Amino acid sequence: MAKKKNELEGYASKGGKARAESLTPEERSEIARNAVMARWHKEHAEVPKATHDGPLTIGDITFDCAVLDDGTRVISESNFMEAMGMYRSGALSVRRKSEEDGGQIPLSLAHKNLKPFVIKHFGGVHYTPIQYRTKKGALNTSGIKAEVLPKICDVWLDARKAGVLGPTQQLIADKAEILIRGLAQVGIVALVDEATGYQYERQKSDLQEFLKQFLSEELRRWVKTFPNEYFRQLCRLRNTTYRPDMKLPMYFGHLTNDVVYKRLAPYVLTELQKRNKKTESGHRTAKHFQYLSEDVGNPQLLQHLGLVLGLMKVSDTWADFIKLLDRAAPPYDDMPLFASANEHANVK
Repeated sequence: MAKKKNELEGYASKGGKARAESLTPEERSEIARNAVMARWHKEHAEVPKATHDGPLTIGDITFDCAVLDDGTRVISESNFMEAMGMYRSGALSVRRKSEEDGGQIPLSLAHKNLKPFVIKHFGGVHYTPIQYRTKKGALNTSGIKAEVLPKICDVWLDARKAGVLGPTQQLIADKAEILIRGLAQVGIVALVDEATGYQYERQKSDLQEFLKQFLSEELRRWVKTFPNEYFRQLCRLRNTTYRPDMKLPMYFGHLTNDVVYKRLAPYVLTELQKRNKKTESGHRTAKHFQYLSEDVGNPQLLQHLGLVLGLMKVSDTWADFIKLLDRAAPPYDDMPLFASANEHANVK
């Protein structure tokens, strides 16, 4: 059987060689080029790529992090170890031994005296490193998920508490304490998003989803939403005579933008003005409230109008009304939906 197999392989080898010799130089070059391209596409298709990256600083500790095209937040393990004062040489042999035993551990935890604490926090199958390409195209084979970082710190802190660390390892545990305190104030995912600039993409995505729920994609059929009492009170506070059939002054639209739409939610007025464009004569093609969604936007508007009317009725002047309204429902002024993570984490 083995002899027959060897003969078949020999025939195949001879056939392949004969075919190769029959090809022109141009054909051989084309085949080689196609093979290289196929291998390149396979390598790049299987490995996620960083869309955002940057340095992450907590206290005086700085290491690289990234957000991949599949949304995974990762930390460069080698860079993290360098920032923590760790060394890879001995860690590699410990990791290889753990692989022989059926598991893997992060290099930052590959120390024999840490094993009981690794088992405590990571369980049986400890860890799978992440391969990814940086924004520049370089392959990183030892990324760790950002969510794993608190567990790594817990291992070092538990080992310090148990008194099993050497002098150099004590310094690493001290840095782990700095990290864990910082992470207690703001999540690691939020920190990675800010360090890489991904927070702005996230805000944009979240804002688009919010506006999609708050506003209607299609113009809603006109129904009376603003009660006559709103315009009556508006005229009273602006010292204007009210008549049910009157044509309201154009500046009343600006007042309504201020006291109503600007205070509903962030970016709503801006988006309404984009959708409800002005004609050449300066008038809007529809009413702003016709663009509010029936299940979210319109109920929010009606609730806000109730507040506005109540404050109007108890106010003697426009200035009194605005003062009360600013306290009860201040305008959003298109401020960001999410605060910067570093505003919440001032770790020294």
